[in-house]
Amino acid sequence: MSLTIYQTITIKQLRVDSVANSSVLQVGSAGSIRSLSQLYNTGGFTGPAPELTGEDNPLSFVPLPNPA
Repeated sequence: MSLTIYQTITIKQLRVDSVANSSVLQVGSAGSIRSLSQLYNTGGFTGPAPELTGEDNPLSFVPLPNPA
């Protein structure tokens, strides 16, 4: 069976509340969506990273307002 779809999509505003691993956002039509998950250890790490403490933490966290 052959199916041809012609469509016009106009998006004035798109709000996405969260994006996580294995998320799919589809606008329009797709024949099929196949999941793909790949995990690479390009640094050759053998264990978890050490926990950050207040003294060793060079990061400065800035509080952000909630989205409007």
